[in-house]
Amino acid sequence: MLDPAPLAPPPPPTVLAWSRGDLLSAGWSGRGITAAVRSGQLHRARNGVYFAPSDDARVQDAARHGGLLTCVSELERRGVFVMERPRTHVHVKVNASRQREVEGVTTRHWGSLLRTPHPRAATVEGVDAVRHAVLCQEPRASVATLDSALRCGVIRDDDLDDLFASLPRRYRVLRRLVDPRAESGAESMMRLLLRRVGARFDVQVELRGVGRVDFLVAGWLIVECDSEAHHGGWEARRRDLRRDQAAAALGFATYRPIAEDIFWHPERVLDALRGLLGARRTQARR
Repeated sequence: MLDPAPLAPPPPPTVLAWSRGDLLSAGWSGRGITAAVRSGQLHRARNGVYFAPSDDARVQDAARHGGLLTCVSELERRGVFVMERPRTHVHVKVNASRQREVEGVTTRHWGSLLRTPHPRAATVEGVDAVRHAVLCQEPRASVATLDSALRCGVIRDDDLDDLFASLPRRYRVLRRLVDPRAESGAESMMRLLLRRVGARFDVQVELRGVGRVDFLVAGWLIVECDSEAHHGGWEARRRDLRRDQAAAALGFATYRPIAEDIFWHPERVLDALRGLLGARRTQARR
């Protein structure tokens, strides 16, 4: 008979690893540990580091590579927006062996942390994951990640001082672009595109008879950021069209760029915004 399972794991986002000593202290025997690993009751990430089978595979992968899950990998696990990243991002101690890195599979983050994790933690603290993500991503994606991390509660407003003080000076310009009112990464990036075209706009505006819209630009143009995840299916599409119809009855025009273009083809969205706003200005002059 196998030894009883270790103590119940803590609630997310915390994930703790178990050392052999932890398991022995919890009443396991050496033979029971070996049998549990063979049966799948325990997962051994590397020598002396164990996880429950239910623990996140990305966390176990980071431990297998000799460190703590961090950066976009940890933030994605916590539900924070990040741009798509196939690699596992791992924080390792400065003096850790470099032989564990797998080219094209892992990205390693070295150096000290802003927050000291739990002694058995298998992930970094949220503020450190965000810091690594800002360094790893392009600026507009970093702003979207900061928006999302604040909105999700992974970091707080008072973490921003430490966060930006630890970053190179050139990153500090990003702080004034952060706005946690954005409800998605697409909205964050759309806000930056509107700034690029010099548009005057408000976010999360409630319009009587229409409902709340993502952006109201120049007092007449509604911009809604659609994605397949939130606007899939005919029923959702029909609701959107009826909202647009209600808005049109009040004199508003609606533009719905898809998230794919906002993320990967921003020039298409910029051209559309310039065309719409330019046509309106030309009409006003006439």
